[in-house]
Amino acid sequence: MPNPKEASSLSSPGRIHLLIGPVGAGKSTHAQRLARELPALHLDLDAWMVDLFRPDRPEEGIVPWYVERAARAVGRIWEVARAAARVGTHVVLEIGLLKQKEREHFYAQVADSGLELRITVVDADRALRRERVAARNLAKGDTFSMVVPPEVFELASDLWEPPDATERAAHTIVELRTDL
Repeated sequence: MPNPKEASSLSSPGRIHLLIGPVGAGKSTHAQRLARELPALHLDLDAWMVDLFRPDRPEEGIVPWYVERAARAVGRIWEVARAAARVGTHVVLEIGLLKQKEREHFYAQVADSGLELRITVVDADRALRRERVAARNLAKGDTFSMVVPPEVFELASDLWEPPDATERAAHTIVELRTDL
């Protein structure tokens, strides 16, 4: 029989920490640090995509191929995150969600689960982000999961929709600038 202290710690759910922002902003660096400090489970869409799908990546039609697989991976990541949080584990999520519509769908899932959500927008100047991504491509360090070619950097940067006034009014969002 578990002692009362163990039982009470397991009865309180963990928190979902969602990191959003454009490519190269510093989300992975912040996620790794936050996961160590809390401690928390860090779930990163890029790592899942590389491990599960890179061997099957086609030469052409990459965008629709990627979008469909990323959606499935995010669904599975959410199931893992929800299960972990329900047993008291904090979870740091780095799952893309570049578009507001995608984030609103995710926010509804979290609300339906009854779990607490903390949202952090990690951002930096585009020129600095471009430099960081080029350096990461070469160094292949702790936050590297795949080479991001310049054209993919530009495409992903153009797809990023920062939270607008409506999204900010509906959710508590913390800003983290990594270029200051």
